[in-house]
Amino acid sequence: MPLFGKKKRDSDSLSPDGDADANGAAPGGSPTANGGSGGVHPASSPAGSTVDGLSKSLPKPKLVFHCQQAQGSPTGIISGFSNIKELYLKIAECYDFPASDILFCTLNTHKVDMSRLLGGQIGLDDFIFVHRRGQPKEVEVLKGEDSLGLTITDNGAGLAFIKRIKEGSLMDRIGFVQVGDHIERIDDRSMVNCRHYEVAKALKEIKKGSTFTLRLVEPLKAGFSHIGPRSGATTGQAKNKGGLGSGKETLRLRSKGPATVEKAPDNVIQAAVDKINALLESYMGINDSELATQIWELGCERPNPHEFVTAVADSDLDAFGFTEDFLFDIWGAIGDARAGRLPPKDHTARTDL
Repeated sequence: MPLFGKKKRDSDSLSPDGDADANGAAPGGSPTANGGSGGVHPASSPAGSTVDGLSKSLPKPKLVFHCQQAQGSPTGIISGFSNIKELYLKIAECYDFPASDILFCTLNTHKVDMSRLLGGQIGLDDFIFVHRRGQPKEVEVLKGEDSLGLTITDNGAGLAFIKRIKEGSLMDRIGFVQVGDHIERIDDRSMVNCRHYEVAKALKEIKKGSTFTLRLVEPLKAGFSHIGPRSGATTGQAKNKGGLGSGKETLRLRSKGPATVEKAPDNVIQAAVDKINALLESYMGINDSELATQIWELGCERPNPHEFVTAVADSDLDAFGFTEDFLFDIWGAIGDARAGRLPPKDHTARTDL
């Protein structure tokens, strides 16, 4: 598929195959937007300078990712972002639609596959698929059971959506509600710009036996949604993007601070994050791998549960209102992970909505 961007920017100068050199210019020393040249000129180098000195002064190569709209589109080139909101803005600029149209992104699949959901980390070879707002719909629900059977997550930019529907649950039997649906409104209360735990709490607070209306927005389904990216260099599988890394390295996105390239989580860390995520689902009805990773990082080096509880209370995580019982369960999961007692993957996550 052709590569395109909305407009060529100084910060995103690309060669025809989507690569950029360390100066943001196409290979071959073509002039940059400010009139300079992408090459290094010996005449401008101070006497006695070495190649090592020049290489140390050059900026690091830019990370470049490829993306498509899940319902079908040309391939876009995305770079220069540090968090989810900035990523969405870059995608919106590339395809010329509002960033608020983006419900979520998946990695390496155009399908609504929640196991491939883009969270706080992107593999350096990952291909991004963008799922946009589609058809709105409303469903009237009689809460005849304490649990609705929903697990809620959010896209990090103000939109919460359904990540899992428990088989045989009330919402599963309705059939009209699907995984990937954005929860836009509960009765007359807007859920836009609410975090996942706020939406989960609002659903929990609905009294058993009462009727409520959900306004949902499903992901756009149209066009060539059955067509995936071409194999090979376009997807980043056949060549390494400028020698920047492989699937064993990821770009870590943070809500605060710059993005960093890190090694992919090892089995111990991944098992701990999976278990913490399962506890988040069980206690709060939410699923958030980045939040689970933050909890793990805060607790993995604490010597005892009391210091862990204090550290949570003194951090941004205090806004979630975790109970001490919940935090002690989390501490147990952290201890099990450090002792190697957790399986590589935990599939026991359940929801309590």
